[in-house]
Amino acid sequence: MIAKTPLLALLLTAPLALLARADNAPMVAPTAVETPVTVARASGSKPAVLPSGPTADQATAAKLVYGLLSDSRYAYRPQPLDDALSADIYKRYLEALDGGKQFFTAADIAGFDRYKTRLDDAIKSGKLEPGYAIFALYRQRVNERIRHARGLLKQDIFDFSGDEQFHYDRKKAPWAEDTAELDELWKQSVRNDWLRLKLAGKESKDIAKTLDKRYANLADNVAQLEGQDVFQTFLNSYTNAIDPHTSYFTPRSAENFNLSMSLSLEGIGAVLQKQDDIVAIREIVPGGPADKSGVLAPGDRVVAVGQGTSGNMEDVIGWRIDNVVEKIRGPKDSKVRLDVVPASAGLDSEPVRVVITRDKVRLEDQAAKSKVLEIPGIGDAPAKHVGVIELPGFYQDFEGRRLNNGDYASATRDVAKLLVDMKKQGVDGVVLDLRNNGGGSLNEAIELTGLFIDQGPVVQVRESGGRVTVNGDDEPGVAWDGPLAVLVNRGSASASEIFAGAIQDYGRGLVIGENTFGKGTVQNLVDLDRWPGGEEERFGQVKLTVAQFFLPGGSSTQNKGVVPDIQFPASVDATEYGESTYDNALPWTRIAAVPHKVYGDFSHILGTLDKLHTARVANNLEFQWWREDVARFREESAKTTISLNEAERRRERDASEARRKKRQETREELGLALDPLALISADDGLTANERDIVQDAAREKAAEDRPDPLLQESAAILADAIHLLANDRKLSALVLPISTRAGHWAD
Repeated sequence: MIAKTPLLALLLTAPLALLARADNAPMVAPTAVETPVTVARASGSKPAVLPSGPTADQATAAKLVYGLLSDSRYAYRPQPLDDALSADIYKRYLEALDGGKQFFTAADIAGFDRYKTRLDDAIKSGKLEPGYAIFALYRQRVNERIRHARGLLKQDIFDFSGDEQFHYDRKKAPWAEDTAELDELWKQSVRNDWLRLKLAGKESKDIAKTLDKRYANLADNVAQLEGQDVFQTFLNSYTNAIDPHTSYFTPRSAENFNLSMSLSLEGIGAVLQKQDDIVAIREIVPGGPADKSGVLAPGDRVVAVGQGTSGNMEDVIGWRIDNVVEKIRGPKDSKVRLDVVPASAGLDSEPVRVVITRDKVRLEDQAAKSKVLEIPGIGDAPAKHVGVIELPGFYQDFEGRRLNNGDYASATRDVAKLLVDMKKQGVDGVVLDLRNNGGGSLNEAIELTGLFIDQGPVVQVRESGGRVTVNGDDEPGVAWDGPLAVLVNRGSASASEIFAGAIQDYGRGLVIGENTFGKGTVQNLVDLDRWPGGEEERFGQVKLTVAQFFLPGGSSTQNKGVVPDIQFPASVDATEYGESTYDNALPWTRIAAVPHKVYGDFSHILGTLDKLHTARVANNLEFQWWREDVARFREESAKTTISLNEAERRRERDASEARRKKRQETREELGLALDPLALISADDGLTANERDIVQDAAREKAAEDRPDPLLQESAAILADAIHLLANDRKLSALVLPISTRAGHWAD
């Protein structure tokens, strides 16, 4: 049906999304939105009682946020909170609630317009009743729409022989004139949901049952939203009006954000997912308490939670997933009791009681990983072995570092260990894969760069008053002085851009891939509880933009991003994703360069490398298939409608299935690595919480083993560069004038 509303995507994020406290640790905030967790229907559960306004603590928090964002001593680009900004906040709040324009009518919006220039006064005074009033009607309209959608399932509207179109992209559409227009919109949406399930082979009776539950779940998602959720959404409409990367976190969401940065938490070591009105185990974290105890398995359902070894067990059926997580998570060495219905048993079976001792859990699946690729040699030259390090984020346990905890999580420390292992394996070069790495700790970006350069500036940071501070690597020596390439894409942002841009400015390695995101601002986490001075966490935190960063050469990555030396076709257009899509993003600019070594100048070989790359990928089926898929994806992304004609949709589906099957057969014929997902239907018509958890988790793991032609080609490009420089001493001296310090490219 119509896509999940922006409010739900914002608020119902995976509570195990994992981030330790960082009062004012400098960071380059991740741009990626956390993966939403759908909260399913709670049988017989009551909707959360929403207040008409904020609590006293929330009113104080609103005033504190106003003080931060309007003061140039804190905010990089402070803005007066006036009627003009109020109108922008109003627009963003409506987008957060109903960005798809599927619940409110034009008449509703006209009724809200009286608040348009009053939200500034509401925030300054802490009297946020307008935001709660708008939300109250939103919840009412959701219930009305869901009742209508569930009623449609009983009507005879599922003939798909006509030529109707479902207009699913309504971001630029006007608000519906009345409920009759919304009725028609939802009718087409429900029909599309039905058709997807029908094409996936489901019978009418099962389709009706699945969709009825899905729509009921959506209503309960909104019913379970609490006052703190409304407050956070409203206040973020204000913070996001200042700039795209300034955000407000309630105390609970601040804890989760900090946990995700530290890659560690204290709990049982299980990834949870809501399925229907039960919280189930999706994955067991290797090495965690649940894994070591062996008492839990993926698919097991948690129906009650108790603290310690005795006492009350709380029934958690129908609870929000973050509330369940809060009960299960707890201090190291404490015990938690769980009543669990095993995955193999019916839900009405007698639950099994298990006791687990909590411990500190390291989230290794989100940490740096490595592997070695073998690249065939050119002509008679021997094959090259290229090490690959995949780094999904610039994580750091800020609290562990502050306390000088010897084993605190650190992206740089993990990469350094992997480089030691690669040296032992005798790799010829290293590719650092930063695709979809949305950023993280600024310190980690600086220190990681220091693994590859021998002292020098890494980033220039300009504060709001104009003062520029140069931060760099002060440690002598390097962890890797050999050939290096950095693989990036449009999802590489922030800290990834600092690292890639610095490597490029130094001429230390090749940058390969797509233009990066273009986020060139620095955020600090500001704890609002520091001012009132209380011991409790009452007011939350603000991720506040405090500076803009510039590369050693003086260029900002803001808006423009880092332009690779060797470019792959763009998988996402810059008008669809990236910093340039934000209407209030800072513009690109530059400042003076700072002195730094230039280890190499790859411009002398880029033309040759590009020709070798072009010739090789012309005969690389996986790369060509990827290019075809990108073109097809971009073509589909440009559409705003989809056909509701079954024959047409079936032809499209059959063509897609045949294409995947043919590719797999070709892989088998040519002895290529098989795609573990090739024969799985691209669209089963289900949402995440409707699938079998164990099978879905297995499919997610299998996706990690899919052929990766971009990574393979990046390693091949690096191998080409090594070969060129090793076989032409004059060229090597031209490209690497400081080769004895830049690394042994020509050995």
